[in-house]
Amino acid sequence: MRFAEIGQQLRAYRLESGLRAEEIAARLGVSRAALYRYEKGEVIKLDTIRRLAELLKISPLSLLGIGVEYFARPAAFQERLRQVEEQSDQVLQVGGALCYPVTTDAFDGAIGEAWTEAAEAAPDRLLARTQVEQMLGLLTARKRLQQARKPNITAILGEGSLRRMLADGVAPGLSLSERARTRCRLAARAEVQAIADQMESVPIGLQLGLIAGVEPSGPFAVLRGRERAHVVGSAFPPDTHPAAAAGVSFITSADEAIGTHQRVAETAWREALKGSEAAARVRAILEEVPVA
Repeated sequence: MRFAEIGQQLRAYRLESGLRAEEIAARLGVSRAALYRYEKGEVIKLDTIRRLAELLKISPLSLLGIGVEYFARPAAFQERLRQVEEQSDQVLQVGGALCYPVTTDAFDGAIGEAWTEAAEAAPDRLLARTQVEQMLGLLTARKRLQQARKPNITAILGEGSLRRMLADGVAPGLSLSERARTRCRLAARAEVQAIADQMESVPIGLQLGLIAGVEPSGPFAVLRGRERAHVVGSAFPPDTHPAAAAGVSFITSADEAIGTHQRVAETAWREALKGSEAAARVRAILEEVPVA
C-alpha cells in the first residue's frame, strides 16, 4: 500500500467530514498526534483504515485510492486537488472561466476581500473567518506549487463562462456591499484581460484556448504525473465560498475515465480558438460586456 497517498486522502476526507482532528482521534481511540502521523504517511493497519472509513462515512477503497473520490465541501476538494497537482507534470483543463494556478494576485485579493466581508455578516463569525483563512491558505499553496513545479498547462476556457464572470464578478452569489461587488467585477475584467495577454504571448509551459461554442456540461481536467494520471471534475470554481454546500466534485484515476476525458479534451483543443485569434475574441467579449 502507498501509505503517503493514503495519508493525503485521509486529510482531504477529514476536511470533507467537517469533524475536527481530535474528534476523529477520540472516536478511533488514538491520540491526535497519531492521527496526524497517519496523514503524513505512517504505516496504518487495514483494520484502522476500515474504522476510519466508517467514521468518515466513505468506502475503505476511497482511502486506498481505488475507485472514485467524491467531495461536497470546497475546502476538502481544494486540498485533494493540491495533492494531485503535487504529483502532476502535465495539466489539460477543459471548460471554466480561468485556470487558477496562473491567475493574477489581484484575483486572490478580490476573493479575499469578498469572503472576508461575507464572513463578518455570518451568524458564526469565528467559524466563518476560520473557513476563509483555511481556504485562502489552500489556494495559496496551489499557486506556490505551480510556481515551484512549473507543469505544462493547456487550458481551454469557455466563452460563456468568461461572460458570466464578467457580468457577476469574482465570488458570485455572495451578498456584498456595492463597493466590494464593484471590486469583484473590476477584478474579473482585469483577469479576462490577463487571459487575452497570455493567449497572445504564449508563456513557456502555458497554452490557453477558447471554446467559442457549447461548453462541456461540467469543467474537468486531466492531470498526468510520472506514475499516475487523474481526472478531476469540478463543481467548485476556485472562487466558490468555503461554506458552499451545493455541488459534488470528483477525482479518479480509472483508466476508462482518463481515456474518455482525454479524447474529449483533445477534440476540444483541436476545435478551440488559439493564439492571437483567441486573444482578439476575448478582447471583443470585454467590449461587449459593459462594466456594471
